[in-house]
Amino acid sequence: MNYSRRTIIKSGVLAAGTAAALPALSYGRILGSNEKIRAAVVGLNGRGRSHMDGFKDNLVALCDCDENILNQRAKDRDVETYVDYRKLLDQKSVDVVSIATPNHTHSLIGIAAAAAGKDVYCEKPVSHNVWEGRQLAESAKKYDRVIQCGTQSRSSPSLHKAVDYVQSGKLGKIKHAVGTCYKPRKSIGKLDKPLEIAKSVNYDLWCGPAEKRSLMRPRLHYDWHWDFNTGNGDMGNQGIHQMDIARWFLGYQTVSPRVLSIGGRLGYDDAGDTPNTQTVIHDYPGAPLIFETRGLPKAKEFQSNNWGGNMDNYRGSRIGVIVQCENGYVVIPSYTSAMAYDNDNNQLEKWNGGGNHYQNFLQAVEAHDASLLNAPIEEGHLSSALCHTGGVSHQLGESMSKREITEVMESESQLFQDSARRMIDHLAANGVGLDDDSAIILGADIKMNPADETVIGNDRAADMMSREYRAGYEVPRLQTSATTS
Repeated sequence: MNYSRRTIIKSGVLAAGTAAALPALSYGRILGSNEKIRAAVVGLNGRGRSHMDGFKDNLVALCDCDENILNQRAKDRDVETYVDYRKLLDQKSVDVVSIATPNHTHSLIGIAAAAAGKDVYCEKPVSHNVWEGRQLAESAKKYDRVIQCGTQSRSSPSLHKAVDYVQSGKLGKIKHAVGTCYKPRKSIGKLDKPLEIAKSVNYDLWCGPAEKRSLMRPRLHYDWHWDFNTGNGDMGNQGIHQMDIARWFLGYQTVSPRVLSIGGRLGYDDAGDTPNTQTVIHDYPGAPLIFETRGLPKAKEFQSNNWGGNMDNYRGSRIGVIVQCENGYVVIPSYTSAMAYDNDNNQLEKWNGGGNHYQNFLQAVEAHDASLLNAPIEEGHLSSALCHTGGVSHQLGESMSKREITEVMESESQLFQDSARRMIDHLAANGVGLDDDSAIILGADIKMNPADETVIGNDRAADMMSREYRAGYEVPRLQTSATTS
């Protein structure tokens, strides 16, 4: 099928609530044997390039609110181009929408796409907060859409085999999981006056649901990850992959009943406000999930010499997961491999090999069968929600000294105490003093009702399960309870 190139750059803003009011449409067309699914990618600067490659044989449209990036990506391609995703969603020539925008617009665009009759591939995390992620998950059912989360490890045959191995009891009862995101993150800097937004950017559209603020960082793009207004820190950026793998192995299909964070943005002073050093416990009964984030190298001397090549490693996991069982443990150091060991560190099994996550999505779309998805939106929502609740705990916390933190931790499990101690030792190795009263943040101890994803006894935390949405960019309320079918 051939498509003529038409450049349609339209940045006008539709009336408030338009996206939310779009009706559910029937499946756009019946695919013939010689027809391809027609895909559009929204958000082209970072992960969008991978999406473009993943859907390269199906790509008919590109969309980005930065016209410079849009024009660069569209160069020499026979595709339609859009600045405003809402104009794209009006097009009957698009069957699926692949979303690689900043986190704060994932759910908004995903729901609008589903309402417009499009199937959706949504980058992780699928949401910016717990409530809107639940609405996105509901949209798949309400509009009968196929929605895949971009946690590509779910398409890895090797990890499926490792999960089956653990859950079949080959290593005995599962005791806990530790996810690690030890990824180099240097300072993003800080400006003396607000960043001048490039004229090529429709900044109102870029902000979307988020508060429209002046930025004191040098870069608009990518560094939005380290601003809670638009991002979710590294736990919700890289770490969502490992959080998802850990929850997958543990087998939990709800948010955790309790979450507590310890950490901070430490080792430098910049415009970011998300933690670069953090440990979080999701206190599932029986087998808790610990998640550790570190952006500093393993020692101070590496901050000026090969930072990225000298990160910490925990039991064979740097950006990965450890699943501890009664009779051994499994290390998952990547999206495509896993190794099982007994408790004497003798290797028992090894699995290797990845899959094509985009192809899995296209197969499910072609069959119009969401049960074929390896990472259905419900799974993406739950793992994203674990990152969000850990972030809320941090944001509602109080600054404390090392002594105060140590005293509080005495009432926690040995597993969480050990994690906190490793983090404190890591900070000391980086020259970060913790004797100051405001050295580190002990998060709010948040209790959750896993059945309906609501907070128990903490009004401030309950408010942060969602956000105040700017006019014209409101996420529609499709469901208020996780238990509603």
